[in-house]
Amino acid sequence: MMNRQPFRSRGPNRGPSHGSQSRRPSGVDYHRGHPRPQFHNRGPRRQHLDISAFINKAVVVEEAEERFLPEHSFASFPIDERLKKNIISKGYRSPTPIQDRAIPHILQGKDVVGIANTGTGKTAAFLIPIINKVIKTPRERVLIVVPTRELAVQINQGFIAFTPHLQLFSVCCVGGMNIAPQIRDLRRQNHFVIGTPGRLKDLINRQVLNLSTTTTVVLDEADRMLDMGFINDMRFIMARLPTLRQTLFFSATISPEIKGIIHDFLREPVHISVTTRATANNIDQDIVRLKKGQDKLDALHDLLIRPDFQKVLIFGRTKYGVEKLTIGLVKRGFKADSIHGNKSQNQRQRSLGLFKDGRIQVLVATDVAARGLDIANVSHVINYDLPATYDDYVHRIGRTGRGAALGSALTFIE
Repeated sequence: MMNRQPFRSRGPNRGPSHGSQSRRPSGVDYHRGHPRPQFHNRGPRRQHLDISAFINKAVVVEEAEERFLPEHSFASFPIDERLKKNIISKGYRSPTPIQDRAIPHILQGKDVVGIANTGTGKTAAFLIPIINKVIKTPRERVLIVVPTRELAVQINQGFIAFTPHLQLFSVCCVGGMNIAPQIRDLRRQNHFVIGTPGRLKDLINRQVLNLSTTTTVVLDEADRMLDMGFINDMRFIMARLPTLRQTLFFSATISPEIKGIIHDFLREPVHISVTTRATANNIDQDIVRLKKGQDKLDALHDLLIRPDFQKVLIFGRTKYGVEKLTIGLVKRGFKADSIHGNKSQNQRQRSLGLFKDGRIQVLVATDVAARGLDIANVSHVINYDLPATYDDYVHRIGRTGRGAALGSALTFIE
């Protein structure tokens, strides 16, 4: 089918593949400790982190013990048969725990707070039932609010994959791109609006986005939106929605501050939590302690030349630092690119595409890439700079070990 614009389409989207495994590199100074995170608050966005929080051995349990037996199947959910066929064609077989528990409540029209580890299918847990809602009542309108452009694009791609031949349309509204095509598409028929808070507020102020008829809103990774300073934009957007609506909140973590947001925005929500521990069992976590006088870039170089470091996501603290590190790696002969806030959305999508397709070995990023992105077969996540909070650490390392695959996370300690 013809695309209306790059973010507005109904074509198929290839789902992620799984099965990558990672091994621990040898010859590096590793230290083990207790896995329980211990830290103290030092301001709203900076915590003193105990390094033992970054050390956890991946747990491999017996298959019979690990197997989850869902109460439902996708075939048994009371959803449109065409949607069921699209789900199966995308490779979905049995619901994950968050899908199994959340979908029935969403289908019943209840507000839901869903908390689950990264890589467990939260996006499908809300997309499937609200797509079905719109199929049944085409006049329904849906708003999905996310913290980053990349996550908005990814959710839109998920929507596209679930809706072939259903005559449903979406528009993706994000900053860093020309606003004119987004305005044009908002003036045409659309059922789903997926966007970031700043751009959505801008479109509302321009009077091209009217939320008065929106009956369902999803706040995905809302704790990250709070961290990024979007709370006023979120309140601005929510104030323009009808009082009678269905509100869904999904995240991998929930902070005390966000509990107040849930209280303000949701009506008697069903709380669903299927987290096993803060980080997934199948991610091997360790630290790399730099010796006195050791060059940090040299230490990173020594890791990246190892054969098992095949697809590596490196997190830095600042946009300048990420770009500087990327240039340094390229000079040393590595295939590397970067994602950060100083790049346009087209540049960021190009870099992400190169990494997803395996055309580069290393993607260096700020925390813009830490939330929600589903990148298949990331062998290692490296925290080149320490995260600001333990929640940020959880989201960063959640980019590896997706689904049942084994992953590895390393944190540099100076």
